[in-house]
Amino acid sequence: MQHDLFLEGSLTGAGPPGYAGAMAFRVVLPDDLGWTTRPHEPGEPARHVAELSEAAGFAHTRANIWRYEPRATGRRHVHTFQEETFVVLAGTLSMYIGDPPQRADVPAGALVHIQPGTALQAANHGDDELVVYAYGTPPERERAQILDSAV
Repeated sequence: MQHDLFLEGSLTGAGPPGYAGAMAFRVVLPDDLGWTTRPHEPGEPARHVAELSEAAGFAHTRANIWRYEPRATGRRHVHTFQEETFVVLAGTLSMYIGDPPQRADVPAGALVHIQPGTALQAANHGDDELVVYAYGTPPERERAQILDSAV
């Protein structure tokens, strides 16, 4: 279920001087998320994604929540124009960054920000599920370039 609210009125202190307008927001609840299992080899731990951009009504960014089963690994890739930020909600994210790849372990509550043109690969080397909120801007219309695995 999606909850859309649109409030109109004068917003004191909420914008530039003289601003009187509308404030809109959307709340997406956990039960509203549709999870898709990403392709993986037989016997390989899976990754699951909930795509948030459309559900949240993002116009200038894109975002997903990722769930990595223990020992699951994402694809190493690079975005030409999009920067990406990963906020770890649970578990520890092992991010392989650059070329040659350097491993950075990012604990729950922390984030890692990747500039456009930088190779990256996410992995869960732990025994517990990894949950990550990932967002990127500007949203790219083309797929990322897939690279050989760093793991």
